[in-house]
Amino acid sequence: MQNKTALITGGAKRIGAEIARMLHAEGMNIAIHYRGSRDEAQQLCDHLNRLRNNSAIILQADLLKIANLPSLVDKTVKHWGKLDALINNASSFYPTPIGQITEAHWDDLIGSNLKAPLFLSQAAAPYLKQTRGNIINIVDVHGIRPMKNHTVYSTAKAGLAMLTQSLAKELGPEVRVNGVAPGAIVWPENNLEQDTTLREMILDRTALKRQGDPKDIAAAVRFLIRDADYITGQVIPVCGGRSINI
Repeated sequence: MQNKTALITGGAKRIGAEIARMLHAEGMNIAIHYRGSRDEAQQLCDHLNRLRNNSAIILQADLLKIANLPSLVDKTVKHWGKLDALINNASSFYPTPIGQITEAHWDDLIGSNLKAPLFLSQAAAPYLKQTRGNIINIVDVHGIRPMKNHTVYSTAKAGLAMLTQSLAKELGPEVRVNGVAPGAIVWPENNLEQDTTLREMILDRTALKRQGDPKDIAAAVRFLIRDADYITGQVIPVCGGRSINI
């Protein structure tokens, strides 16, 4: 993985930042995409560049503006001359109970979780074919089994799982396309952080009876890029067994 290049959407915080740190530790150069988290993105970029000079850049974009997505790829390739991995990690997440769903909810959740990964992958495909690279989509166990009151989000992630398979068929043999489906790794930035009862219920439904760590997701991404030369079109649940007991 030395001197290979990865573009990570939503790479400034949480799981995206951990993926960036782990791939960087393996020798990869990292393009950190962010939408509004400029301070966090810059801090992470500065940290990575202190560890290895000219090994990280930040790129701002609203992923819902599809016309701007090719520039993320182009700027990454212009800086390092190639692209070896695209990690579609950025995601919107919030409940949409039936009876309260609006078209704006649909556009936002489908846009960030499904539409943007498709068009970004399309823009990246010619470069990834040159390097026999990878696309890794961060899906969700609720793209496999739906989450109550999250109809649009679950539908978007289910679509991302199918997009993973479809792109693997379309872009093979040059490009491998896989997904990672997190379970209870980090709590969403909403009331769930304070809802101790709900968190305990979720963890009780995992086979391992505990919360995961962003490093678990990053390690799965690293495995798919570094060690999985004969794996494509697969979505790997990293959920402590929750997907068998949702």
